[in-house]
Amino acid sequence: MMNALYILDDSPWFEWIRLRSTDSTNHFLRHYRPVSPKDMVLATADYQTAGRGQAGNSWEAEEGKNLLFSLLLHPRWVDASRQFVLSQAMALAVCETLTGYTGGGISIKWPNDIYWNDMKICGMLIENTLSGRQIEDCIIGVGLNVNQQEFRSDAPNPVSLCQATGQMHETVFILAEIIKRFKDRLRQIQDDDTAEIAQAYAARLYRREGFHPYEDAQGRFEAEIREVEPTGHLVLAGRDGATRRYAFKEVRFLIPAGGQTNEPLRL
Repeated sequence: MMNALYILDDSPWFEWIRLRSTDSTNHFLRHYRPVSPKDMVLATADYQTAGRGQAGNSWEAEEGKNLLFSLLLHPRWVDASRQFVLSQAMALAVCETLTGYTGGGISIKWPNDIYWNDMKICGMLIENTLSGRQIEDCIIGVGLNVNQQEFRSDAPNPVSLCQATGQMHETVFILAEIIKRFKDRLRQIQDDDTAEIAQAYAARLYRREGFHPYEDAQGRFEAEIREVEPTGHLVLAGRDGATRRYAFKEVRFLIPAGGQTNEPLRL
């Protein structure tokens, strides 16, 4: 396991906690106190007995087959009004990593689900603790379907990397690349290069072109993505040009032949 740690980060400011089983990696890190200060703490689990997510949603993960992890960091240099950039950074890290394995078909479904074609391969749950106008703590939970070959729950459109590529994969190498890419994005944020992150995120968006079906409190409609604001709000434009602005959970993507999943991952 020391070789695996070296692949990820062997600096004294990084800690990796490997759990065989836990209720939730996000919950674990929320109550974890390192012996010495760390810039980043990673918690991974082979299996989660119960997850905590928004609106009581659940997600299926076969033991030892997938990547279940959370990162704890302290990005006090990120203004609270710009916290969505951290979600963009992790979404890009996962999206770009998976594209290297699949060769294409990977996109980011707003705000931070990762899709292969019209199927969900990864979900995230991000929780920030604010102190004034800055972010004190950020916990980013990621669930990535890697080697699971059968899904038994009623989730409408799950898929794994194994199913997408036709072969099994070593999870630690996928994890190492995601962490590296995420750290690179963090450096961009520190250097105030958030414009490039926003552009890269927009270029990777699921349904970034054309009109597609959605549903909100007023019913179903067709629209195209106009933009994702720095606050994380989604702006859709109808065929008449009229725009609608949404926060998370205020609009649903209607996805053909698989239902829709605008459901946050339980982590």
